[in-house]
Parts: sequence; structure tokens; C-alpha cells
Amino acid sequence: MARGSRHCASPYREVRPALTRSPTLAVSQEAWPELPWREWGATLSTLHMWVQIVGKVRLALAPPQAHWWHIPLYLSARGLTTSPIPYGQRHFEVDFDFVDHQLHATDSDGRSFTMPLESKSVARFYREFMDELRGLGIVVRISTRPVEVVESIPFETDEQHASYDARQAGLLWRAMLQADRVMKVFQSGFVGKASPVHLFWGGFDLATARYSGRMAPLHPGGIPNSPDWVMQEAASREESNCGWWPLSDEPGPSFFSYTYPEPDGFRSATVRPAEAFFDERFRDFVLPYDAVRGLADPDAAVLEFFESTYEAGADLGGWDRLALEPAVRPDRPPRRAWSTAPDPVDKS
Repeated sequence: MARGSRHCASPYREVRPALTRSPTLAVSQEAWPELPWREWGATLSTLHMWVQIVGKVRLALAPPQAHWWHIPLYLSARGLTTSPIPYGQRHFEVDFDFVDHQLHATDSDGRSFTMPLESKSVARFYREFMDELRGLGIVVRISTRPVEVVESIPFETDEQHASYDARQAGLLWRAMLQADRVMKVFQSGFVGKASPVHLFWGGFDLATARYSGRMAPLHPGGIPNSPDWVMQEAASREESNCGWWPLSDEPGPSFFSYTYPEPDGFRSATVRPAEAFFDERFRDFVLPYDAVRGLADPDAAVLEFFESTYEAGADLGGWDRLALEPAVRPDRPPRRAWSTAPDPVDKS
């Protein structure tokens, strides 16, 4: 419901998948790993559908929250997690493990199941996953049509998307971990209403939002295979949204930032670093991941991008920044400087 929800194109090319699994190779331990984004379209398109299936189960069972905050997945130390999902008096949790390449589901009664993540069709994944849930006594119905993609093939009949390259999936997750880490640091300087950092499975984007506290105009919608009221709820308040999107077309995986409603002059605002630009296709400011990797301090560059694009939107949009950011108030002592680096000394 965030980055990908605003556009009419899937975040990756539709590639007919190969039915053979690529060999599992050692995943790079580099902090900002090189990503095989020109080759990973088939794996992403399949994984996107698997994540939608799991996300729709959470959507069907979790109590509703504003802006659809009850439906995303979250980064974990091994992959992605739903966090606990209520089912009557019980809870269960579903995790994608991109280290051992397995899907795990556990419940509060101590029962569990595991499915291998390997090349298999979306239809087969759907059947196996729903059967395993029923084996735990969890019976749930979901809409089987994918959302926010142009070609919406029902899960139970989708034999087209059936590719899983373990190395590509592992690198995707490691890049998301870095984005998640820096986005959480960015949000530490804001005391207004803000979202968690979460993965919206509709657009397959990692995102977080800051809010001005004011109502937003009704969003026009227009997202493929998604009712207009979905985006109208997601963007019901003025927001500055930023995140990371795993593209497989130029310019490749990218950090993004936008303000809704978009204030006059936003597209021509000066933002940092120099590698960032406004992309007219997506109607967002974009900072390519590959450009970030080539800089001396990638963390600082991403934080500078998020901060400068937020400031442009907030200033042009007339946000009350004195109330939302104590660090800019002259009557307050300066906040401790936040860093993405570990600090071995507790200075609290």
C-alpha cells in the first residue's frame, strides 16, 4: 500500500521462469552487496506471489489498523516474518527463511510445519501452504487474485511463475536488511505520527511514512487490480513516504521518496546526494542502489536522501516542523547525534 501502490507497473519484468533451481551459492557478507537485478526478474515475480499469499492470510485474520498497518510483513534476522497473527485464542506466525531457504509456520500451541523454498509454481505453493495451515487447525479463506500487478493470475491456477534462485533471494533479503536498518535510524529524529518500517506485499516495497497530522485529499486510486478505496485509506493523511524497491529495470533497485499530496515545486526541489533525481515515470525522487554502493559512506548518503526529500516536501507543504521534530526547536537542548554505527559505550 506504499511505494508500489502508486504505480501501474510491476516492480520487475515479467519473465517466464525456468523450472530448474539455480545452484545455491555462498551469499555475499558485504554490507551493501552487489545485486543481480538484471537477472532476478523470474525469482522476484514468483516470490512476490508467494509473499502475497502469506500476506493475504494476515490480512484476513489481523484486526484492522489505519493505513493497512495490520497487513505488512517485517524484516527478520533470517528473512521475513508476519509477526504473530491471532486465530481465536491462539496465535501463529509465518516466516520466510532466506538463510536455509525454508518457510516456517509455528503456533502458540507448539505445533509447526516447514516448506522448502525452491522452484515451484505459485499454484503448488498455494495448495501446499493452505493444506499445511489446515493441518494446524487454521482454516482461512483469502481472495486468490494478486493485487497491484497488471497480470493478475489467480494463485490456484498460476503455473507461469515457478522460479526460485536461492542466491538471488538471499541477496535481495540482505539488501532489504540494510535498507531497513538505515530507515529505522532516519525515523528516530521524528516525534510525530510515523509508521513502522514494513514490507507491503502489494507493491513489494519496503516503506515507512511520516505524517503532518492533517487530512489528505481523496486519493484518485488507479492502481491495477486494486479498488480505489484501498489507496484512499492508505493515503488518508498527509504523508512523506520513503523506502526501497527491488526493480529489475533501469535504474535497478532504488531508494525512493515522495510526498502526498505533492506540493507545488516539489519535483524541482534540490535534494541530496547528487546521484538522486526525480523520476517522472514513478513520480518519486529516486536514489539508485548501485549509486549508493559506489559512495564512500552509503549509510550517510541514504540518510541524506531521506532527510533532504522529506525537508523539501514538508517545507513546501507547510508542515509544522517545530512540533514534529524537536531537534529543530531552539528552546530544546540538541539531541544526541544518531549514527548507524554500533556504539560500544552506553551514553544514556
